[in-house]
Amino acid sequence: MDPSSDALLALWHDNATPWTEAVRGGTIASRRLATDRAVLEAVAATRPRRVLDVGCGEGWLTRALTAQGIETLGVDAVAPLIEQARQAGGGRFAQASFAELAASPLVAGFDTWVCNFSLFHPDDGRALTAAAARQLPAGGALVIQTLHANATTAGPDSGDAWQPGSWGSCGSSFGAPIPWYFRSRASWCALLQEQGFGGLDWREPPHPDSGQPLSMLVTARR
Repeated sequence: MDPSSDALLALWHDNATPWTEAVRGGTIASRRLATDRAVLEAVAATRPRRVLDVGCGEGWLTRALTAQGIETLGVDAVAPLIEQARQAGGGRFAQASFAELAASPLVAGFDTWVCNFSLFHPDDGRALTAAAARQLPAGGALVIQTLHANATTAGPDSGDAWQPGSWGSCGSSFGAPIPWYFRSRASWCALLQEQGFGGLDWREPPHPDSGQPLSMLVTARR
C-alpha cells in the first residue's frame, strides 16, 4: 500500500458529503469527547493573532476560532469540502493544496498554522512542515493533531507505516475508506527538528472514562 496524494484527495472528494454530516452531527465519539476541545485549547495557547487552518475540511475549526474573535483562514484541496465550508459561513475559506500553499501569497502573515487530522500522506507532512518553517515568523507556532498509535493495526508499538482506513462508527453512507500514514512521536520530532522547529510541546488527549490516548498533538515553535 503506497497511495499517491492525488489518490487520497480523490477518496476525500468522494466522501465529502458523509464526512460533513458526521462532523456536524457529532457522530464521531473521539472528537466529541476530547480531540476537538484539545486542538482548540492548543491553538489558543499559542496566543495567535492570525491562524491558518490547513486541511480545514468542512470548516468547523475555522468557524470555532473565528467565533472566538481570532482571524482565521481555512484552506483545503478538496473542492466539495470547501464548498460545504463556504455554504455554512462563519469564516473565510480558500481552496489550495499543500504544494500550492508553499508558494502562495495566501500564507503570508499568519503566526499560527494548525493541521487537525489533515496530514494523511508522508509527502504532505514533509511539504507542509517545510512550508510552515519558511513562512512562519520567529516565535510562530505549528499545531498538528494526528491519529495515535492506538489506532494502528499494530497498536502502541507500531512503527512508521501505512495503515488501512476505516470509517468506524462515523456512519453507513461512506464510500471506500481512506488509508493513512502513521508517524511515531520520534518520527514527528525528527521531521520537525529537521525543519528548524523547536520547543515541542506534546499532548495525548485522553478518553474521559478509560484514560486511553485518543490522538497525538504537538505544538512546535519557530
